[in-house]
Amino acid sequence: MRLSRGEREQVLAAVADERRSIAGLLHGLDAEQLAAPSLCAGWDVKTVAAHLVSDFKDGFRGFLISGVRHGNLDRGIDALARRRARASAVDIAQTLEREADHPLSPPIAGPLSGLADVLVHGGDMRIPLGIEHQPDPLLVARAIDFLTGPTQIGFFPRRRLRGIALHDEDTGRTWGDGAAVRGPGVAVMLAICGRTVAFDNVTGAGVSDLRSRLD
Repeated sequence: MRLSRGEREQVLAAVADERRSIAGLLHGLDAEQLAAPSLCAGWDVKTVAAHLVSDFKDGFRGFLISGVRHGNLDRGIDALARRRARASAVDIAQTLEREADHPLSPPIAGPLSGLADVLVHGGDMRIPLGIEHQPDPLLVARAIDFLTGPTQIGFFPRRRLRGIALHDEDTGRTWGDGAAVRGPGVAVMLAICGRTVAFDNVTGAGVSDLRSRLD
């Protein structure tokens, strides 16, 4: 999705704000909370935060190189996140704070991919800890614009949403055609990204189809 210069700046600023918010979250967590399983399968809360550092420290090129080394992109990203997670939580938080304004805009996907990444992973960390995750509904809608668009790469197979219409009850926005999946925008976003806990907050004829397509 092509953004105007002003839109791009707004998206990057929102990413920076969420990085700072996650850094603040990390500062307040104890060892047990940092080691708690996140909603992102296979990663604890600390490793999710480390991945957000890897996004800009290793970058798209680093992901590709690691993907070649480890056999595919997902395993490559996983290896980099686990390596970054060897740092202390304080170091990870300070890096997110210090480099919050680093512009993340990978080829093809663009800056909206970074917005989707921090909003989804913010939920991955907060929700299992019982911490409220309520990002700005307008930002969530922009993330869903990306997740349902042609430049979405790596979040989930595009076939997952075939024949499904997403309805965001916060903004009134709709994406796609077919059986409905309705709910607050953040629940819709997390559900299509495979976070099963979000299915408690969505309804509609398309929910069973969506659930059956999770990898």
